[in-house]
Amino acid sequence: MEEMGIFQTMHIARALRRLKPDPVPDELIARIIDAGVRAPTGSNLQNWRFVVIKDQQRRRQIGELYRTSMEIAGRAYANRKPPAHMTRERQQKMMSGAMYLAEHFGEVPVHILAWLQMTQEQEHPDLPADQMPVFARLTGGSIFPAVENMIVACAALGLGTVLTTVLAYKEEEVRKLLNAPSDMRLFAALPIGYPMEGYGHGPVRRLPLNEVTYLDSYGNNWPKK
Repeated sequence: MEEMGIFQTMHIARALRRLKPDPVPDELIARIIDAGVRAPTGSNLQNWRFVVIKDQQRRRQIGELYRTSMEIAGRAYANRKPPAHMTRERQQKMMSGAMYLAEHFGEVPVHILAWLQMTQEQEHPDLPADQMPVFARLTGGSIFPAVENMIVACAALGLGTVLTTVLAYKEEEVRKLLNAPSDMRLFAALPIGYPMEGYGHGPVRRLPLNEVTYLDSYGNNWPKK
């Protein structure tokens, strides 16, 4: 299969939640993770850690934890209204896909769990209390660039995936299951497989640049083309 260019791939890399159980070759998994580790990390720590789950029984166990995590997330989002750019129908379609994935997560052939292995300085920075929320917010900047690289790589290779984060609600159970050390923090899980027919990649709908971008000061919208 001929691979797409980077910009073309970004424009068609949809969030795919309906994935076939067909196996994914290890060579493709390695290429996906290799794309991930091309991403930057704070202070060049390179402290991402990726756990690849292929074993059927282990995937089922992760799937059970994911389903429970989705129940927690569902309570948090129970009263969420669709944003202005999304119709109720589109929101319901998205939620239907999310619930399908929750029920079938364990059947997806590959899970990549994205962690950061935290240093002592990251866990206990020498900062005043009022600056700690900002420090905590910045931590994800060392893992999500790698995750996005892997999402784009999946699309380029004809595979489907979606960014999921809810498994972090069950981090301790996942840690015990995988024998992960106590200094690792779980940020995301990528279910990876070949897309089911009718649920593949295609044009990604996004708000126009001039609605989300400002020039020199907020409110001065980027010019329309």
